[in-house]
Amino acid sequence: MTSNATQEDVYWHSRDGLRLHARRYPPATGGDPGRRGTVVCIPGLTRNAADFDLPARMMASAGWQVFAVDLRGRAGSQRAPNPRSYNPRTYADDVAGLLESRSIPSAVFVGTSLGVLVTMTLAVRKPALVAGAILNDAGPEVPREALDRIGRYAGKPVPPMDHEAAARYVESIGRTSFPGYGPDDWRAMARRMFRERDDGLLELDYDPAIVRTVNPWVLRLMRPLLWRAWRKLGHRRPLLVLRGALSDVLAADTARRMVDVADDARLVEVPGVGHAPMLTEPEACAAIAAFLARMPSLA
Repeated sequence: MTSNATQEDVYWHSRDGLRLHARRYPPATGGDPGRRGTVVCIPGLTRNAADFDLPARMMASAGWQVFAVDLRGRAGSQRAPNPRSYNPRTYADDVAGLLESRSIPSAVFVGTSLGVLVTMTLAVRKPALVAGAILNDAGPEVPREALDRIGRYAGKPVPPMDHEAAARYVESIGRTSFPGYGPDDWRAMARRMFRERDDGLLELDYDPAIVRTVNPWVLRLMRPLLWRAWRKLGHRRPLLVLRGALSDVLAADTARRMVDVADDARLVEVPGVGHAPMLTEPEACAAIAAFLARMPSLA
């Protein structure tokens, strides 16, 4: 696949009045197989639509309309006055609102980390919207150790900094997940995670309050409900589960069980990376391309 798609900003409003943002990548015109339908990409807890720029362009070049969303409180979407709304159920309703605002009856969903939980929630709340799904390095169970690691940096105050300091910060929290990254990779990741202020310094591009509703004990208590949601998602839908080979968030045995209890699911491990693959790795790109190639047209 090539990556020559353009990109435009789209906006819609949530039920509680927030102005939400997504990047839209229109399908390539005149290509084979032509316009296929819609893919919706949902990022991780502290991340945003920028993470999907290259994979979205590749999917659009293959004939898909792609939306990469900024969940509420991130990047181009407004921050919520009530932090309690930072939860998978509200995120799912927000994403459903995007599709409803554009009269799209169903889509393929690509979820990374938190985006996996949002996709599972959509399968419960709006099952007709989910035609298939690509689940990137998360599932119904997250080990406590991984939640503790994420909690050591997510939502913690970070002073404004210059570009090089931002790259060093990103490396400090990500080097175990991406041991093969070099300086240019960390600078590129920093550009996706930070926003530039009027004075030229950078600040993290999310509302720190998004982490207040992430309670490890609640997630442990919810495991039976999350497995039920996973089975709902995996009922008569094609699924692709991607796992970083070094991941501490999606354990290998959990990933295998996810595939075993679904009707039509494939597991692909992405070597050399942890949580979560950026979906630009050759193995991830090949798996995504093969998955979308066998999806029926949704257009």
